[in-house]
Amino acid sequence: MKKYNRGLLWVLAAGILVFSGGCRYVERTVTKVKESVGAFEKETQMPEQTQEPVAETDGIHQEYYFKQLTMNEKRSYRQLLEGILVFETEILLSDTDNDAIDKAYRALLKDHQELFWVHNGETYYKTINKSDTIFTPTYGYTREEAAPVEESLEQAYQQVLHALPENAPAYDVVRSVYDYVIGCTEYVMNENDQNIAGVFSMGQAVCAGYAGAVQYLLERFDIESIYVSGETKMSSEGHAWNIVNIDGNYYYVDATNGDQPGLLGLEGAVPLYDYLAPFPNEYSQICWPDEEFALPVCSAVDYNYYVLNGNCFSSYEWGTLYNYFTAQLSQGAHLLRVKFTDPASYQAAYTDMIENGRIEELVRYYMNLQGIPQVEYHYSNMDDLLTLYVML
Repeated sequence: MKKYNRGLLWVLAAGILVFSGGCRYVERTVTKVKESVGAFEKETQMPEQTQEPVAETDGIHQEYYFKQLTMNEKRSYRQLLEGILVFETEILLSDTDNDAIDKAYRALLKDHQELFWVHNGETYYKTINKSDTIFTPTYGYTREEAAPVEESLEQAYQQVLHALPENAPAYDVVRSVYDYVIGCTEYVMNENDQNIAGVFSMGQAVCAGYAGAVQYLLERFDIESIYVSGETKMSSEGHAWNIVNIDGNYYYVDATNGDQPGLLGLEGAVPLYDYLAPFPNEYSQICWPDEEFALPVCSAVDYNYYVLNGNCFSSYEWGTLYNYFTAQLSQGAHLLRVKFTDPASYQAAYTDMIENGRIEELVRYYMNLQGIPQVEYHYSNMDDLLTLYVML
């Protein structure tokens, strides 16, 4: 649960404190890709041993899901990729297994986010014959219409590249991509909301577009990033996020949930870093993947934003937290955020700071520091990830 509150603290002539506050629940709605298939009844399936060998890589992409397919599924994957790349309206497949072809196509779309012209195609057709299958995809773009969108993909990569120092560490690249996707995207449903064209060309997408954009950019930087689809307790419509390899360990990255400007009460796109390498045990209680494919285990917390920046606390003590906050304010910070490693410490902090009003001591400090008689401030908290925010 995520809560957002704001208040106005005044110092009156008599020194009386007046506080007013409210509460708003912020929910994220996401859309899941749906597929419908029309097919004739399968007659036979070609034996694997009669087929030519299948290339284990296309030489460009990481193809995480491809590696989990059977040989026949891999062959369909390669044939589908070859046809979709050149916008073929009918793609001849040498397999006749209806379910295997569907699985190969799902794996292809997860691996190849650059194929945006089919990522919003909800319908495709299969005509299954005695010895082969004709696969008819639905294209959202013609080859000519796709060209300017491909230019926007390249421009996005170049913008992130030029903003990074040479030989930037993997974490810095991941954070820059996370920031970029959140900064250029508004959570809006439209005809391209499920693909990276919505992000890079239109600046609007839902979770599938956010996660696809993160994967696309990180793959350009040779950082392993896996597109994950599944469910979330915050919506009944499904969700998508990424699992990213940083220095040999896997971390969750959820740019969609990191884009909640209303939660902070601030203008512009201010990323929530709660969803950049969140604690795995906490995130897995919020989102869980589909079970069709195996996924790497996320267990490390080294690159969690709060761990890296020294604002992750294993216990609550107001004096320690007050000293941390005032040091941040003295350095010019206006957005303060802290995380706790256990629910009991988090709840103690929330009770003392918010319910008991201890936060007003911090606001007084800020007013004295700035030499101002009043200030509007905001606070918010995220129960699921055990974080507290104060905005001044």
